[in-house]
Amino acid sequence: MRVLTGIQASGKLHIGNYFGAMKPMIELQEEHELFTFIANYHSLTTSKDAATLKQYTIDAAADYLSLGLDPEKTTFWIQSHVPEVLELYWILSKFTPMGLLERAHSYKDKVAKGIPASHALFSYPVLMAADILILDTQKVPVGKDQIQHVEMTRDIATKFNNEYGEIFVLPEHMVQEDVATIPGIDGQKMSKSYDNAIDIFMDEKALQKKCNKIISSSTPLGEPLEYENDNIFALASLFLDKRETLELQARYQSGQEGYGHFKKYLKELIWEEFAKAREKRAYYLDHMDEVNDILEQGAKKARAIAKAKLETVKDAIGLI
Repeated sequence: MRVLTGIQASGKLHIGNYFGAMKPMIELQEEHELFTFIANYHSLTTSKDAATLKQYTIDAAADYLSLGLDPEKTTFWIQSHVPEVLELYWILSKFTPMGLLERAHSYKDKVAKGIPASHALFSYPVLMAADILILDTQKVPVGKDQIQHVEMTRDIATKFNNEYGEIFVLPEHMVQEDVATIPGIDGQKMSKSYDNAIDIFMDEKALQKKCNKIISSSTPLGEPLEYENDNIFALASLFLDKRETLELQARYQSGQEGYGHFKKYLKELIWEEFAKAREKRAYYLDHMDEVNDILEQGAKKARAIAKAKLETVKDAIGLI
């Protein structure tokens, strides 16, 4: 089964990104034909300057390779290295009713948050449809807020197929219902926009300072602590198996340790979990020629599929 995921080049990755999207995505490469691209065209809707977008794109490539994306199992490339997607984007615009785009929740939400209303932001779902359809994608892993975009892709593809025959595969969304919301240091959903995130690749001293800022109750040392609804416990549990989680519960209830102890323990869990990833990331950042080669090979494979599909589409609609 061909599965497609897109990565926004939007800055430092945090624990919420890893457990909410990256870890499940990396696991998909063991069972499916996984295609993953860095969505730098999409990032233009929020990008502030060229240097930042370039750096974020490089960082995203190094980060994902460091955290387990395997180029032997996953086709990995930068979106702008497959320009055929923009040709299909324009063609698909003809089959996209204005009313369909006007109903997009994501566009309304982003404008409400202060992102400038532009044609690029408004037509974002059409470019996403082109990303998906040009590779004959069968499944698209998305968060619940992105389901509508996959449904819009199906609507656009169906409208095209009704007129020109069964040219596009109709993709289906994949949503992991069991992925819990990852809390930030203030208890809200972890997000860069809330400034409550714990970055994966921060240095050890900064990591401990960030963990120390996690909001907890005022139960004094010597009394049993409640682990339910505790942000420290919730974050630590992400790194533990069932037995280890039960052991942590017992430590909370023993009254022999305070929240300061558990903040230090959480830091140690995070630091150990990503030790190998930190080493690999340092290596990749020092050997960007290898990263560029991986991305080039991925783009070559993705572009071959995209070119063939685009030729079929152009022939069907009469473009010569």
